[in-house]
Amino acid sequence: MDACHEIVDLTQDLIRIPSMHARPTEIMRCADFITDWCRRHGLSSRKVVHGGIPSVLVMPAGPARLLLMSHIDVVDAPEELFSPRIEGDRLFGRGAIDDKYAAALSLILFRDRLRALESAGRTQADMALGLLITGDEETGGENGAAKALAGIEADFALALDGGGPGRIVTREKGVIDVMLTATGKSAHGARPWLGVNAIDMLLDDYANLRGLFPDNGTADHWHRTINFGKIQAGESVNQVPQVARGWFNIRFTEDDDPAPLVEAIKGRVRSQVDVLSVIPVFASAPSPMTHLLLDIAPGTELVREHGASDARHLMDRGIPGAIWGAEGFGSQHGPEECVSIPSIAELHARLDLLCERLESSGHP
Repeated sequence: MDACHEIVDLTQDLIRIPSMHARPTEIMRCADFITDWCRRHGLSSRKVVHGGIPSVLVMPAGPARLLLMSHIDVVDAPEELFSPRIEGDRLFGRGAIDDKYAAALSLILFRDRLRALESAGRTQADMALGLLITGDEETGGENGAAKALAGIEADFALALDGGGPGRIVTREKGVIDVMLTATGKSAHGARPWLGVNAIDMLLDDYANLRGLFPDNGTADHWHRTINFGKIQAGESVNQVPQVARGWFNIRFTEDDDPAPLVEAIKGRVRSQVDVLSVIPVFASAPSPMTHLLLDIAPGTELVREHGASDARHLMDRGIPGAIWGAEGFGSQHGPEECVSIPSIAELHARLDLLCERLESSGHP
């Protein structure tokens, strides 16, 4: 069986584990599945747990010249999405592209590179490659990548969680999640003029906020954006709601300063503003590895993306890096989430070549 078939089979095994944050024991079970897989295939691995979140490390003795990052947690989905299926050249299922194929690819690649080294009388201690597989990327990575990277030395890292075979991401937008709470006055629905509808207040605030997020007219929309993603209000259809809460997801670029932006938001609304989280912009530090990536993947371009990944935690550790991955056709988090099987084979071949060069040269 060739490497791509093994990666697809292992990805399907991982998809069958419903490792949602609504079911934390399944995230732990998925991590244990991986450590058991490593043991059965002769790989030395280590599971660390922070705040109930597992991470699996498969590392050489010293600094990794290349660290591959992936994650096994997935967004919530109905049970049927945890039954993988193959249609044509695509693998479907929750986590197919985000991000279980990447964990499977990393493991198969590490095993095969180790076998090649062992045939030359070397061991895992001599590997150029290291792996970090985490369990909380979808919720910010604070107990996964942020904690695990503190104990990792690496010359360069690739988060296999974005981009595509022809696109290596060197910049990602930052994220601000905020909650607005509007407080009005309750009244009977038959006499709404006696109350102050909190939903109306919240919608007025949203209209005022949109002025802070103009579209700059560029095709790639590289500007800050806001999404009104969730609302909670009312207790009865015949009652004027006294309280309404809205949750907003804001994406910002390197041209924005999040602190003044939050203050501007507060100045435009009547609602109480609570900042739930702030994720900084990811901007890759200069590295000769970037040139090597372009060399092993001719025709690939360096791009920027709107999403966020665990790559942002590399900046806190001074580790240069980028985001690369297989093709998912923008299906992440959707009911038809899938990954292109040919793109898995292409990515594996390029990473295998990269590891071979690093093993032979010791440096990019």
